[in-house]
Amino acid sequence: MGADDSAYPVDAKHWLNRFTPQQWLTIGAQELAKAEEALRDRNLGAGVVGLKRAAGMALNGALRVLPDRPWGRTYVEHLQAIGKAGDVPEEVRVAAQALAAANPPTGGLAVLQRPSESKQLCEAARTVMAHAYAVVYGSVGRQAAGESA
Repeated sequence: MGADDSAYPVDAKHWLNRFTPQQWLTIGAQELAKAEEALRDRNLGAGVVGLKRAAGMALNGALRVLPDRPWGRTYVEHLQAIGKAGDVPEEVRVAAQALAAANPPTGGLAVLQRPSESKQLCEAARTVMAHAYAVVYGSVGRQAAGESA
């Protein structure tokens, strides 16, 4: 049982409401695939930015369900807030912190990164996205919404 799309009207002019929760999750999953491809191609900059975007897009879906969460507006603000939040599982908090701390390379320097580091960042993005999915589809969102009511 998932969130009913009709409960979340779309407003193309609003930064958050331009997509339904499910659409945000889908767009986040598409972004994750692009980020993983960039990392396989050793494009660390695009990969790291894409992982942050993917997780942030999924969190936008969660924000549609739980709009009162103080997660900020940008994808990085979402990750930073989740990394400090006391109402998310520890694994999600740690994953969000790792993603928020990851920096794409700057300048013209070649940056070497072990494949295991890229895999860890991909797994961190998936962990944050899984939390967003749980919020959207109810296993976390309904409980949290009920507690705040």
